Amino acid sequence: MILYSIGIDISKTHLDAFRLEDEVVRRFENTPKRFRVLIKWLRAVPIARIMFEPTGPYHRAFEQALSGKFPLVKVNPFKVRRFAEACGKHAKTDTVDAKNLAHMGKALELEPDQPISYNQLVLKDLQVARLGLVKERTRLRNRSQMQSSPVLKRQIKTRLALAERQIAELDREIAKQISDDASAARKHDILCSIPGIAPISAALIITFLPELGELDRKQAGSLAGLAPYNRESGAWKGKSAIGGGRKILRDALYMPALSAMRFNPDLKPKYNQQRAAGKPAKVAIIAIMRKLLETANALAKADRLWTPKCTC
Repeated sequence: MILYSIGIDISKTHLDAFRLEDEVVRRFENTPKRFRVLIKWLRAVPIARIMFEPTGPYHRAFEQALSGKFPLVKVNPFKVRRFAEACGKHAKTDTVDAKNLAHMGKALELEPDQPISYNQLVLKDLQVARLGLVKERTRLRNRSQMQSSPVLKRQIKTRLALAERQIAELDREIAKQISDDASAARKHDILCSIPGIAPISAALIITFLPELGELDRKQAGSLAGLAPYNRESGAWKGKSAIGGGRKILRDALYMPALSAMRFNPDLKPKYNQQRAAGKPAKVAIIAIMRKLLETANALAKADRLWTPKCTC
């Protein structure tokens, strides 16, 4: 039986679809009402994967309507462009982009993503909004230290107070979303049991690593961009470096790592051992970040809270 690879280019108004095996091209309106027509067309053949790129707010309704019903694969636009260039394709139109997506999925045999629930989509939107407000709060605090005008100081103080209230409101809503989901609530309890991980950091990890508890050790580090990659060419050997992965997740692990290297009885000796071996502080902190994530993933997989290692 033939399994079809389909690429869908998403824009504000349209969805351009390309079915690789029979080279069928279709265009659908990017509206919830027209998704029924798209779903009917997709169900006409057995599908191996549906490739698409994230496009800010324009792909959200599409992903929500099809997630769990079809094997979706969300790919990095930068990687799609590199794949197209490697294949000698430099033109860029909506139809060409859809073709490139389908060819990439077929050539690399990309596996479908896990279905994403409505609760996860809402949680992600709330976290993205919160991160924006935190950056705004930091910017206002920095500006307030440099202002001498009483008017500007008063305005900045007012905007700071508003940002604080909105952050607190989002924190309450994020906590409610997590508590309403039994699986997310259990993962949150497990994460908070690990010395170094506070409730806010735990909520960030749950949001941007919904696969927590279903990964192996290497996958967890790789998804966060914490796995070091070798840099060698011929006789030249450079320093290994981390890269790629989910930057938001990596940022969410930084402060917990700083806390864990001081107060976590399992990870504090690991940090001290790294420093005693001559490792730079940044390298040692990254090692703690990776170990924290691996520990969280292992505990979530085992469905148990953290307990200190037995030294007897």
